[in-house]
Amino acid sequence: MDTFETFVDWSPVFRLLLVGMLIAAGPLLWVWLRSRGAPPVQRLRALAALTLFLTFDLVLFGAFTRLTDSGLGCPDWPGCYGAASPIGARADITAAQAAMPTGPVTWSKAWIEMIHRYLATAVGGLILVMAVVSTVERRRAHTPVRWAWLTLAWVCLQGAFGALTVTMKLFPAIVTLHLLGGMVLLALLRWQDVRWGAPSASGETPAALRAALWGLFALVWLQIALGGWVSTNYAVLACRDFPTCQGSWWPEMDFARGFELWRELGVQGSGEALPFAALTAIHYVHRLFAYLVLAALAAVGVWQWRIGQRARARWLWGLAGWQLLTGLSNVVLDWPLVAAVAHTGGAAALVVVLSGWLAQPAVRAARTPVLDRPLAAGGGRA
Repeated sequence: MDTFETFVDWSPVFRLLLVGMLIAAGPLLWVWLRSRGAPPVQRLRALAALTLFLTFDLVLFGAFTRLTDSGLGCPDWPGCYGAASPIGARADITAAQAAMPTGPVTWSKAWIEMIHRYLATAVGGLILVMAVVSTVERRRAHTPVRWAWLTLAWVCLQGAFGALTVTMKLFPAIVTLHLLGGMVLLALLRWQDVRWGAPSASGETPAALRAALWGLFALVWLQIALGGWVSTNYAVLACRDFPTCQGSWWPEMDFARGFELWRELGVQGSGEALPFAALTAIHYVHRLFAYLVLAALAAVGVWQWRIGQRARARWLWGLAGWQLLTGLSNVVLDWPLVAAVAHTGGAAALVVVLSGWLAQPAVRAARTPVLDRPLAAGGGRA
């Protein structure tokens, strides 16, 4: 594919890795200083928690990059016009900005895109350290080595999707998968963070509620995919009113074209422009499914409240309210940047919270022995 060959330049890769290593050195030094003398598993958990925090920040910055139209701020990968930073590409960036002052390549967009790549490289470095250390300490710390290496493999896959995002010029399906991949990375890190911690009886979940949490988790993932499809197709402003859309409870919608997955941005698979009715369908499906997800969050929260998990219930209700507020703000306030990034942050927080609960063991209901059951009145054996 000639576009891939044209827009991939490996010459700055070692300099980019060096920048990523320098950024990762700070968190690694912090963990080492904080955990000196601690058992290996405690150090690993501290590193997992810090990497989770930085990955959460990376997901938010990725949303910021996408929402500021900075995804093509440097039109090649992994560097910027073959340089490790926009400073080395100043002549190319200046020329591109002069040709199109509001185009995809400007100084600010180039820096946003490259900072995102620096942060992603640093997170990848931290995950590599986690995998190596967990392997070295697997006997003393009883660490889940397979999860650490699975996380490393996944972050490498994320890097590949990051490259495709640029080389395929913000192809909606690729950008949406890149967003989902970031959420999966959060879930993997949270799972390790919990599994490396000490068992907590207060964190145990009855099997029936655990099944409901898995169902809720699936709904959240589907809604995130729909939200990513809305964002990557720039369909947020297809409906500017609420609770109706374009003044109607069922506006004109083109579902077939709206959910044609393999196509370039803004066009159909045939190459024709994507009709507005398709954008309306994308937006309205996400909105309708949000009602179902909010109802599920409320219901599971009520269940948790009734069995005494009130802190967890507050988390679910709080995040549901946050998503409702930020989602409405995107519609009625014409998609403000702060609200859009905050909406992505709420979705990421739901993934982290639910992953943490599901990583903890379920409570198995105790079976009552037959001999302990009372005999029926007047009973006995015949």
